[in-house]
Amino acid sequence: MPSMYDELLRLKTVAGEELSAITQIGELEPFRVKYLGRKGEFTLVMRQLGQAPPEERPRLGQLANEIKQDLETAFAAQESRLAESGGATHATFDLTLPGRTVPFGKLHPVTQVMDAVCAIFEGLGFAVAEGPDVEVDFYNFEALNIPPHHPARAMHDTFYVSDSLLLRTHTSPMQARIMEKEPPPLRMIAPGKVYRCDSDITHTPMFHQVEGFLVDRHISFADLKGVLSVFITKMFAENTPIRFRPSFFPFTEPSAEVDIGCVICGGKGCRVCKNTGWLEILGAGMIDPEVFKKVGYDPEEYSGFAFGLGIERIAMLKYGITDIRLFYENDLRFLSQF
Repeated sequence: MPSMYDELLRLKTVAGEELSAITQIGELEPFRVKYLGRKGEFTLVMRQLGQAPPEERPRLGQLANEIKQDLETAFAAQESRLAESGGATHATFDLTLPGRTVPFGKLHPVTQVMDAVCAIFEGLGFAVAEGPDVEVDFYNFEALNIPPHHPARAMHDTFYVSDSLLLRTHTSPMQARIMEKEPPPLRMIAPGKVYRCDSDITHTPMFHQVEGFLVDRHISFADLKGVLSVFITKMFAENTPIRFRPSFFPFTEPSAEVDIGCVICGGKGCRVCKNTGWLEILGAGMIDPEVFKKVGYDPEEYSGFAFGLGIERIAMLKYGITDIRLFYENDLRFLSQF
């Protein structure tokens, strides 16, 4: 078995030969790690110094330090020589070239439209409330005048968790929850996700809605038209044509669907608006007295209106998008346009 003295001399010879044979600067770092690194061969030999006879240790320690210093000096000289002779493999940079732009993240278009809708109604004095996605059947249906076996339940295509729990089909349950706890006057909007068993180019199983309602004394349909007209002109354009059509919702009476002039054809008639020149954007109406009775309000003393709109629907009309599924395919070519 070779002595520690012989091992040091061997390492000096082998390392020197390997260093001399290096022709590329990129090969120097692996060499340094192999012989001079924290776990390199010289380090392993030096850890055996404690096993040498006490009288030999000073001589061996001095020899090891000399070999290491010589090797480090030779390493630096070889590195300098390779760099000067063009043996470097690192890339050279043209500092006159423009830098690479790092793309910034942006809010999803649905989030942008949701924020814009909420900002408009907040500017009109509406407060924002949020509620649970998993809702109780009572608040989602019964408190809104949709009792069991009511035909309107079929309109919602509900995801049931159990007999009494479900994924909310609209954000309107917040209307009942808030009125149950707070006395009038109230002016609230409830944004959030909703869920229905539906999926095609204009529907997704999960989408976003904003429910809004206002309750006070002497509230009329004229107040509802005024608020929604302001919202539409701020969201689209000042001269946007608006019309209210009679409709039916179980929790409002009278009820209406609100249309705007087609943003695609300018009201001339096209495939998107089915040649009518109009596009539906939301549903609204005066809160049914039966809903007031459910939450303990006196319908003889108070009146109010409610409305609900789909955020994806607004975004599609605002940006001229024809397929709702584009919002959820995570295609950066689409998302980066917003």
